Amino acid sequence: MGRGRVELKRIENKINRQVTFAKRRNGLLKKAYELSVLCDAEVALIIFSNRGKLYEFCSSSSMPKTIEKYQRCSYGSLEADGSVNDSQGNYQEYLKLKARVEVLQQSQRNLLGEDLGPLSTKELEQLENQLEVSLKQIRSTKTKQMLDQLADLQRREQALAENNRTLMKKLEEHTPQLAPQRLAWEGGDHQQNIPFNRITSAHQSDQGFFQPLCSNPPLHVG
Repeated sequence: MGRGRVELKRIENKINRQVTFAKRRNGLLKKAYELSVLCDAEVALIIFSNRGKLYEFCSSSSMPKTIEKYQRCSYGSLEADGSVNDSQGNYQEYLKLKARVEVLQQSQRNLLGEDLGPLSTKELEQLENQLEVSLKQIRSTKTKQMLDQLADLQRREQALAENNRTLMKKLEEHTPQLAPQRLAWEGGDHQQNIPFNRITSAHQSDQGFFQPLCSNPPLHVG
């Protein structure tokens, strides 16, 4: 009676799994050696256990040389095919971009009022609506910028007026004679201002009238 077909699946028992791995590994390494000797083939075998332990066999003198040879044979043809595919893809992308640039240039000429002959009535209406929408946006942006500039000028005017009031107060603290003038200027009555030369002359006349007592000549009694 022949052996039945064994279902391949992971061995759940840890000990049985390790024993089976050791047996199959040794058998695989033996088969690789026999193949290299009997057929004069260059064989390289790499095995990693579930714990990360390395087992290898190489019929040549160096495993890296065999791996390099494998990479040249396997990926060389793929790189050549990939370069051809890349060049074809780049050309297709170039054609797409070229067509898009031509469409944008034609649209720009239409917006400038050029090459309108080939356009149909519907296309002209769409172009007109697009221009109207653009004009509305431009006017709205322009109005917003003008309002912003006006608000900025008003803020600057208020700041300058506040600085002017602050400077007038400081000036009044040092020269109290300017207080009536400031009140007159703020009240709008510019004709009632007292000239500076009159104030000075009045101040000088007061100083001449009130003379100190020590300046009188002494009295002599006979």
